Amino acid sequence: MKTNVKKSSVKKAPQVRNRIPKRTNRLPRGPHGGVELLLIHSVEDLGNQGDVVEVRPGYAYNFLIPHGLATFATDHHKRMIGKHRARLQAVEKAQQADLRKRAVEISKQSITIEANATDDGHLYGSVGAPEIVAALKKNGVQLTVEQIRLEGLLKELGLYTVNFRLASEIEGELKVWVVPTVGAETEPS
Repeated sequence: MKTNVKKSSVKKAPQVRNRIPKRTNRLPRGPHGGVELLLIHSVEDLGNQGDVVEVRPGYAYNFLIPHGLATFATDHHKRMIGKHRARLQAVEKAQQADLRKRAVEISKQSITIEANATDDGHLYGSVGAPEIVAALKKNGVQLTVEQIRLEGLLKELGLYTVNFRLASEIEGELKVWVVPTVGAETEPS
């Protein structure tokens, strides 16, 4: 027995393609397939303020643009930077001069860090960048852990010269004294 069902009365679901919609707001592409951006601020290992750089799309979308370090490299932005380049260089030179003064002031300081140590002068732990930043903070100097350049952890008592970097071209040296803790036991119990 056959059922008389017309084909036209049965509705099929519309077929939907699994297409990813095109982005309407694409970033300008460079000659090597990366994204062309105009740097608003100098970025270490990438470029200086006002430079047009080509980076990977993920670096542009996830870091540079959200942090306000770069903007789209449109023709309008390029022309505006060309007009204001002299003013930008004057502002950058003033910032560099301030950072150089700050580096000289920090270099004049000497900090002391107390740590538990053996009688031979070996530390039970080590002194690293976070401890140096905390000691500088007590002296009223604001640095971050990333600005301290240690070649390795400090594991013995003594005087050390530690490098720090305030900007890509501005570096300095800082004297760090690692001394035994006063009034504490020198041997573990």
